[in-house]
Amino acid sequence: MAKHRIYTTSVASVYPHYITKAEKKGRTKEEVDEIIRWLTGYSQQALDSLLENNTDFETFFAEAPKMNPARTQITGKICGVQIEDIEETTMREIRYLDKLIDELAKGKAMEKILRA
Repeated sequence: MAKHRIYTTSVASVYPHYITKAEKKGRTKEEVDEIIRWLTGYSQQALDSLLENNTDFETFFAEAPKMNPARTQITGKICGVQIEDIEETTMREIRYLDKLIDELAKGKAMEKILRA
C-alpha cells in the first residue's frame, strides 16, 4: 500500500493552519498546543522542538511519548470519513487531531474536547 503524502508532510507545515483555524473563532495557540499535548503526551518543549525540526506526521505520532487512551472516544466524520472506520493507524491519529481542532474552532469547551 502506498504511503499517503501527508505522512511525510511536516507537522510544522500544517500547524499554522491549526492556529489560524482556532484564532478565527476566538480560540488560542495555547489551546491548540494543549490539545496536541493531550493527544500525544509531548511536553511543550518537545512539541516546540519537533515543530522547529520539521518532524513529519509519521514520526510525530510513532514517537509520541504517550498517546492518550481517551482518544478512542473521538468519533464522527472528518473529511467525509468516519474516524472509527479508518484502519491505518497514522491516518487515524492525524484525523483525531483534525477533529479535535475542528471541535475547538466550533467553540466546544476544552473539558469536552479533552474528553474530561
